Amino acid sequence: MESYKELLEKAYKEVKPINRSGERFEIPKIQGYFEGKKTILTNFFQIASRLRRDPQHFQKFLLKELATSGQIDGDRLILNNNIRSEKINKKIEQYAKEFVICKECGKPDTEIIKEERLAFLHCLACGAKHSIKLKI
Repeated sequence: MESYKELLEKAYKEVKPINRSGERFEIPKIQGYFEGKKTILTNFFQIASRLRRDPQHFQKFLLKELATSGQIDGDRLILNNNIRSEKINKKIEQYAKEFVICKECGKPDTEIIKEERLAFLHCLACGAKHSIKLKI
């Protein structure tokens, strides 16, 4: 039988690290430009990594919510419509509220976990677990 100290060290190794920088979490603003009838988002991957979410999931959400088609080209996302940055930023905030920020403590230290056919938002800061709609 393992001692308490050994079990505690084992548990600390399995716990995922939490970003404790002390600074307030800010949802990044989109950067991009128009090229003909297309909107080019140049910092799409930086936003996805800041939100700590899969770029494919983030892309699907944006395309559905903005009612447009688009594709990833290198390190940028190309939308096949002219869409104002205010509208895109509003959708990014909506994504963060639904898929990133904990509903219990309000911190962004979360992960999406799947259990059978259900998806949950698990908070690494407070331990809360909320169901989310993963189907986009």
